[in-house]
Amino acid sequence: MIFDDTYRPCFEVLKRDGLYDRRFGACEVELSAVASRTGSRADAYRQCAGDKIYPFKSFTEPASVENLLASGVDFVCVATPDDRHFEAAKQVLDAGKHLLVEKPSVLSLAQLDELAELARRKQVLAKVVYHKLLDPDHKKLRTFVVDGVLRHVNNGYCSLLEPKQISGKQFAEWIIGRNPGTYVAVHYIKLIDFTFGGQLKCITCTGQRGLVGPANGTTWDSTQLRMIYEYTDGREAAFDIHTSWVTPDNFPGYVEQEVQFRFDNGVWNGHSRRRGVECTVEGRTPFDIKITINNHYSAAFVEPDGQRTQRGYGVETIDKFIREVAYVEFGGPADQRGQRLSEAQGYSYNDMSADRQTVAAIQAMEAILARHAAGQPDCVVRVNDPRGGLVLEVPGSSAVEVLYSPRV
Repeated sequence: MIFDDTYRPCFEVLKRDGLYDRRFGACEVELSAVASRTGSRADAYRQCAGDKIYPFKSFTEPASVENLLASGVDFVCVATPDDRHFEAAKQVLDAGKHLLVEKPSVLSLAQLDELAELARRKQVLAKVVYHKLLDPDHKKLRTFVVDGVLRHVNNGYCSLLEPKQISGKQFAEWIIGRNPGTYVAVHYIKLIDFTFGGQLKCITCTGQRGLVGPANGTTWDSTQLRMIYEYTDGREAAFDIHTSWVTPDNFPGYVEQEVQFRFDNGVWNGHSRRRGVECTVEGRTPFDIKITINNHYSAAFVEPDGQRTQRGYGVETIDKFIREVAYVEFGGPADQRGQRLSEAQGYSYNDMSADRQTVAAIQAMEAILARHAAGQPDCVVRVNDPRGGLVLEVPGSSAVEVLYSPRV
């Protein structure tokens, strides 16, 4: 799905139009190789794309990633299930290739530390896809915060609901033992962390089971995450993020997204249905075409001049990464590459080095849910506690588990 929605249109546009930026001139960007488990989708894409894409190699298991890296690529995009990011990303960076990995980057701070150090040592970019930061609504929210129009966030609520076809069909092969919070709450964790700053202080989480897996198992239907942040003036803010992938397939939107943030001097409300359009087509909606359509994310259009395009913030975030790679490699004299690399690594919206509090929240959530499934619900993870960077407390017990020792 993510390839079809974002990577495919990005590479097809780059094949047709090339890439130009006054910082580095004109570049050709080609999808030159794909690594996957069986290669069946790559073969199907090659046939249907025709001349919209450059000829590419398809490598399958075993050793698909190794063979892809040996084929001469300059950068690699990792869009595997979230619990399979680390090994592939490590191989990419160890080979000295620039990396773009889907969110969440990894599932633990120890993994993040290892990849960030590897990228530093190999002098390459290690970036994470957080396309919701490029959503026009979220960019406007941050603009108001940066400009002081909205002052001091007090609390927030985010919700993202997905239909059963996501967990029951599209991702049925990899959701065993997983949860929708890690998969999609991470977008809002990053949005909160990037937009409002502050120090992550405490994480709690609960959830429901029984629809996509056993009621006493480790596969979750929905999760409710709470994060507490502390700001430089000593005040705190609580943020609740609710996610689910068992909403009925015939509900209006492919995803139903809602946010509310309260400030000292105002309230920000955003809802995917209110900001968008509603469309009903006999025999097509709500399955083939959704009633509420997010035309900002990634959508196909016939432009006024008759040209067919696919664009949106889901495609934009990949294009931005490719421009960062081109700037590092071609944006000036070779002896100044290090300066350009440092500049690109300073972009906190997508650099892996700026992902610490987001990954901390993900690691805490995973640990809390694991304890819950083992019969110990209502655990709390404290951040930068005197006992460690991530410390899990179990209700009714004086014993704690240190999930991560260094400061977050």
